[in-house]
Amino acid sequence: MNLAWRDIRHKLGRFVLTCLGLSLLMAVVITMAAMNRGQIEDATALVRSIGADLWVVESGTHGPFSESSRIPGDTREMIMRMESVEQAGAITLQTVQAAHAGRKLRLQVVGFEPGRLGEPVKLIAGRPITRSHFELIADKQTRLQLGETVRLGRDDFTVVGVTSGIVTLSGDSIVFMSLKDAQDLQFQQAPPSARRDAARGQQRSPVDLVNAVVARASPWVSTDEVAETIRRWKHLSVLTDEEQNQLLTRTVIERARKQLGTYMAILTVVSAVIIALIIYTMTMEKIREIAMLKLIGAPDRTIVGLILQQALLMGALSFGAGTALVYTLAQGLFVRRLVVLPTDIAMLFGVVVLVCLVASLLGVRAALRVDPARALTG
Repeated sequence: MNLAWRDIRHKLGRFVLTCLGLSLLMAVVITMAAMNRGQIEDATALVRSIGADLWVVESGTHGPFSESSRIPGDTREMIMRMESVEQAGAITLQTVQAAHAGRKLRLQVVGFEPGRLGEPVKLIAGRPITRSHFELIADKQTRLQLGETVRLGRDDFTVVGVTSGIVTLSGDSIVFMSLKDAQDLQFQQAPPSARRDAARGQQRSPVDLVNAVVARASPWVSTDEVAETIRRWKHLSVLTDEEQNQLLTRTVIERARKQLGTYMAILTVVSAVIIALIIYTMTMEKIREIAMLKLIGAPDRTIVGLILQQALLMGALSFGAGTALVYTLAQGLFVRRLVVLPTDIAMLFGVVVLVCLVASLLGVRAALRVDPARALTG
């Protein structure tokens, strides 16, 4: 006879409601872990979409994501002439805010040279940019449709391609356009400013600046060797793909990740306290029954098993319901990306089992101290 199961059946409604409340708490913990993973995915999304081996930036900087970086546009030609470089392309990065269809769009605009390294590797719809002006590739998060026109600066751009999951560190959407259009958008003057400069005799010449040059090393050459050559002879800073990912995940978003980790630790402690109080309350309500078991000679392991089984069953059911809730609501409900990995779920389940075991100690201690004579009292 399983005493734990018989006790749960006797008070099934309360047990189910208790598990439901705990499952909401578990869902919050799992969501925190998924948001932590999602931050890493968002931080490295653009780097992965370009697929470069090297990021060449302004000397003395760690740009273009963590610091400002500006280098001449012809740096690409200098890098491309190196025998150890297979492909290269110049890119620019800038943040714009535009009004479209009655809503505000906050976008990061990536300018690249069509046909060269720097354009998004994978499209889920449409085609790459083929014209030098006024074409746009947008992430699906922008909700811009193929063929739709959006105004950025003083020009209208037509959406010809759609990407998925390419966002900024802060979760803003990313759009791609030709390098020339991006430079015009970044440096073009409003008509009043242009007329004022003309009246002063100041004619602004076209600006050919980029934020970084991305390159792909030849397969028979070490990427680190190419990076060291550029640093030594070209007097530029270079980050390999691995260094760029480490910079983004361990420096740029490190504070946010620590903050989420702190919240997860606090919620885990709160969960342990709540489970301990619930198990203790359930144990104290069965004090007379436990005393009766002792009176008829039931061993302590039977009583301990009763409490531990209830605690573990409560934790497992709550964790399963919380996980199912997160998987159900992860798509579309949250503004930020949630990434739920099986390894994270397994690790969190192990933590929940450990928490349930530790939390049940209070109830076990109370049960083992019960005097069998209490079964004979009122």
